[in-house]
Amino acid sequence: MRSLAFNLINKEKIKTTEAKAKELRSFIEKLVTKAKTDNLSNRRLVISKIKESSAKKLFEKIAPKYKDRKGGYTRIIKLPCRKGDASKMAIIEFV
Repeated sequence: MRSLAFNLINKEKIKTTEAKAKELRSFIEKLVTKAKTDNLSNRRLVISKIKESSAKKLFEKIAPKYKDRKGGYTRIIKLPCRKGDASKMAIIEFV
């Protein structure tokens, strides 16, 4: 989850399997909720879950966009199945 969250924060849109996207959604939404109130304890909690560089971007660029929003910071778009193993694919991105 850490690497998926790191990539989602840095690229703001990633392509992954549908199951991983659904798991990542709950993980990332909790982090964004914490990042909306910028104080030392919330910074430490978020940094313990993800890398410091991506936490900095989360606090400075992503979370301020969602100050007035109560939830639903990400969107999952379903894609056709992957050819090799027929797993369901999806794109997860910030709204």
